[in-house]
Amino acid sequence: MVAARLGGLVAYISAGRAACARAAPARRCACEAMARLTGAQPVATRHWGCAAAAFILLLLTVQAAQKADFSGDTTAATINHSLTLLQRLQELLQNGNGSDSVLRVRTAASEEAKVFHTHQLLLSLQSEVFESLLHNQSVITLHEPPETAALFEKFIRYLYCGGVSILLHQAIPMHQLASKYRVWGLQRGVADYMKTHLASESSQGHVVGWYHYAVRIGDAALQESCLQFLAWNLSAVLGSAEWGSVSVELLLLLLERSDLVLHSELELYTAVEGWLSRRQPEGPVAERVLRAIRYPMIAPSQLFRLQAQSAVLARHYGAVQDLLFQAFQFHAASPLYFAKYFDVNCSMFLPRNYLSSSWGSQWVINNPARDDRSTSFQTQLGPSSHDAGKRVTWNVLFSPRWLPISLRPVYSDSVSGAVQPVRIEDGRPRLVITPATSSPDFAGVSFQKTVLVGVRQQGRVLVKHAYSFHQSSDEAADFLAQADLQKRTSEYLIDNSLHLHIIIKPVYHSLIKVKK
Repeated sequence: MVAARLGGLVAYISAGRAACARAAPARRCACEAMARLTGAQPVATRHWGCAAAAFILLLLTVQAAQKADFSGDTTAATINHSLTLLQRLQELLQNGNGSDSVLRVRTAASEEAKVFHTHQLLLSLQSEVFESLLHNQSVITLHEPPETAALFEKFIRYLYCGGVSILLHQAIPMHQLASKYRVWGLQRGVADYMKTHLASESSQGHVVGWYHYAVRIGDAALQESCLQFLAWNLSAVLGSAEWGSVSVELLLLLLERSDLVLHSELELYTAVEGWLSRRQPEGPVAERVLRAIRYPMIAPSQLFRLQAQSAVLARHYGAVQDLLFQAFQFHAASPLYFAKYFDVNCSMFLPRNYLSSSWGSQWVINNPARDDRSTSFQTQLGPSSHDAGKRVTWNVLFSPRWLPISLRPVYSDSVSGAVQPVRIEDGRPRLVITPATSSPDFAGVSFQKTVLVGVRQQGRVLVKHAYSFHQSSDEAADFLAQADLQKRTSEYLIDNSLHLHIIIKPVYHSLIKVKK
C-alpha cells in the first residue's frame, strides 16, 4: 500500500498543474491550511504551492499508514520500493514526461544551448534559486562557463535522484554549481569528497588547486585539510607538476611551518630556487621567500656550494647575507656558547621533520596487534657541525594493548581471589621513546619527538598522521587513539604492517646572554 502511494507520485507530478487550475477555490483553502501546519510560505506567493502541499500531505499519509500498519503487530514488515521510485524519477528527467519547465544552458564559447525539460516541483524542492527563477516563468536561460556547463546534466540528475558520481577534475565545477544554485547537501558532499580524496593520484596534481579554490570561497576547513596534506607530504609535492602552480601566499604559509615533512632543508631550498626561477616574482617577494629558508639546518659545505653556484642566491645575496653569516657562526661554535650571544628560540634554529637518517629512523612493525615490540636507533645530537660526531641512542617501545593503571587487573581478597575481567579492546596502542643514556652534552637542548604514520592510499604511501610529543614527555597521549590494529583491513596498516617514521628534533634554549 505504501509503495503504491509513493509510485503514484510520478503520475501526480505529471497532472499536478491541470488539477490546480480546475480547483482554484478548494486549492487555496487546502494549501493555506498546509502552510499553517508546516510553517511554509503562503501559496499566494507560490504558483506551485498546491503541488508542494499535496506532496507533503502524501508523505504524512505514508508515515501515518506505516505507523498504523505496525502498531501492535509483530508480523509487520517494510516493503521498500524506493529504488523503483528513483528510477521513475530519473525517467521523468530523461523522457521529459509531464515537464512544466525548460532550462536552456548556454556558454560563451558556443551559440548552441543545452535544453533540459524539467519539473518545477522537484527543482524547487532542492534549490531556492530555481524556486525563485521559476516563480513567474517556465522557460529560463542559464549562462555557465564551459567547465560547469559540461556537468550540468549530472547536476540536474542529482536534483531528481539525490546522488551523483564525480571525478577529481570535476570536484570544483560541481561545487561551483551547488554553491551557485544553493543546493547545500550537494555542496557539503563535494567538500567532503575533496577532503577524503587529497591522496588520490592525478597526472597534474589537484591538492594545490583545491587549496586555492578553498581560499576563494572561504572554506576554512578545506583550506586546513589541503594545507596539512601538503605539509605532511611535501617531498611528493616538490617533485610533481603542481609545485609550479603554488601561489606566493601558499608558499609563504608552507615555509613558516615546522611540521613540513621532507628529506632535508637543502631539498626545500632547491625546490624554492626552481619556483623562483619559473615564476620570477618581484624582488621583495623573492627576498621574503629566501629569508624563510632555515640556513642553519644546511651543512657548511652545502652552503658554500650554494653561494658559488646558485644564480638565485647571487641575485638576492644582499637580502640573505646576514642569515648566511649567522648560519656559518652557528656551525663554527658549540650550541651552548652560541646561545649566550644569539637568540636560538626562533624558527631559524628549529629543524623541520627531516626524513634523513641523521634525524630519525623508519620502523615497520609486522602484525602490530600481536605483542609488544622494541627497537633502538641513533641520531645526531644536533644540526650544528660542532656536534657532527656526537650521537644519541634512542630506545623505543611499542605496545598494542597498553592499559592505564585505572584499567589494570586488581587482585581481590575474596574467596575466589579472582581477577576482574579485562577485555583486549580496553587497551590502546602506546609508543614510548627514551634516550639510552644521559650526557652533559644535553645541556641547553631538549628533544622533540615526532612520529609519522604512513598509509597506502591510491597505491601511494603517504603520511596519514603526525604525532608530536611534548619536549618533557616520552610519549603522545593520543597515539593511534582512533586506530583499530586488530583488523587486518585497518586503514593504518599496509599489508598488515604498521609503518612508522620516528624523528628526533633538538630544540635549543637560550642561556645567560653576554653583553656584546
